[in-house]
Amino acid sequence: MITSEHITGLILAGGRAQRMGGIDKGFIAFHGKPLIESAISRLKPQVSTILINANRSITKYSHYGYPVLMDETPDFSGPLAGFAVGLKHCKTPYLLTSPCDSPLFPTDLAEKMAIELEGNHLELVFASSKEDDGKIWSQPVFCLMKSNLQDSLHAFLSKGDLKIDRWFKELRSGTVVFEHSQAFANVNTPEELAALEKVSS
Repeated sequence: MITSEHITGLILAGGRAQRMGGIDKGFIAFHGKPLIESAISRLKPQVSTILINANRSITKYSHYGYPVLMDETPDFSGPLAGFAVGLKHCKTPYLLTSPCDSPLFPTDLAEKMAIELEGNHLELVFASSKEDDGKIWSQPVFCLMKSNLQDSLHAFLSKGDLKIDRWFKELRSGTVVFEHSQAFANVNTPEELAALEKVSS
């Protein structure tokens, strides 16, 4: 049985945040505290240790007491670059990833995905959300993966491909659908931030 002791959490804070004017998303205030703090508080009970993937504000992120890992590929290569450096430094059998800008992600994220992964002998499980209109949307930056996928990801990235769903198709992968439509809402614009604060107050 997979428990929190078997899982390392990786918070993805390495993006450019162009739609937020280029400011570092992790330090945008959500209900009065930086988004990175919401991510840490939700992830911490679900994992044994935390890593932070960031490409700037390294000193500020390091103040939270967790290792801060920069992408090893240039030019803000997207979440797969973060996955790659997270897998390289992961010392547990599993890695759970979460972006820094979705402050309401499920507190049972790891538990539900671990059940799916173990029960169906999968290598990777990603989250999906069920919207109010019944549509299912994949949330691929939220995933639980075996930490031995480092070579697979390295080979994929070496081909120059950055599409996250294409890598998933090369693996034994599956998804878990979470019913709460706001669970994976992320902050890309000031308007989205204000709306999310309103629905979560």
